[in-house]
Amino acid sequence: MSPTSALVLAIILGAPSAGQTPPIFNPGAPGEASREISATEAVNMSRTGFVEADVRFMQHMIVHHAQAVDMVALMPDRSASPTVRLLGERIAQSQAAEMALMEEWLLARGLPVAAADPHAGHHGMSHAPANPETPVMPGMLSPAQMTALAASRGPAFDRLFLEGMIQHHEGALDMVDALLSDPDTAEDPMLSDFVSSVTADQSAEILRMQSVLSGL
Repeated sequence: MSPTSALVLAIILGAPSAGQTPPIFNPGAPGEASREISATEAVNMSRTGFVEADVRFMQHMIVHHAQAVDMVALMPDRSASPTVRLLGERIAQSQAAEMALMEEWLLARGLPVAAADPHAGHHGMSHAPANPETPVMPGMLSPAQMTALAASRGPAFDRLFLEGMIQHHEGALDMVDALLSDPDTAEDPMLSDFVSSVTADQSAEILRMQSVLSGL
C-alpha cells in the first residue's frame, strides 16, 4: 500500500460522526504506532506529483552513484587499509540500494532511467566534456582523477580514494541543495524522504572519511 493510500485509509477508519473534525492518523512503519497529524501535514504527504527537475535529479544521481560504486570496485587489489575497505564496501552497498530505489521511482512513473543528456543543467554544460580534467557533473571524479586512482596502490590509493569520495559526497549534497532551491521540487513523498536520507547519510560519511583520512 502506498503512503497516500494508507493515509486515506487511516482517515476513513478514524472518521468520527458528522459535525466533528476528524483526526488524521499517519500509519507508522512496521512495529511503530500511528501518530495523529495536522491537516497541513496530510496535504503535504498526499502530494505525489513531480516536475522535470525531480526527474533530472533522479536520473543524474543514478550516474553519480554509479561512479562511487566503480571507485569501490577498484579497492580489492589496491587498498592497504582494512578500515578504508570496510568504509568503501558500506558506501557501495548503500549507493547500489539507492540506485535501485531511484530506478524504481522512475520506472513506476513511466520515465526513462537514463537522462537524454547527463550533463544538462549542471553548471551550464550541454555536451559531453572533452577535457579529461572535467567531470561529468558536480562532485564526480574527472576521467583523469579516475585514471590516477586506478593507477595508485597502497596508502596512496587510500588517500586518493578518501579524498575523491569526500569530493563525490559533497557534490551529491550540492545536487540536493540545487534541487531544493526550487520550491516546486521534491513534493513527492518518496523523493522527499530520499533527498533527506542522502543529506543525512552522506554528511555523516563525509565526517567519518575526514576522520579516517586524518589518521593515514
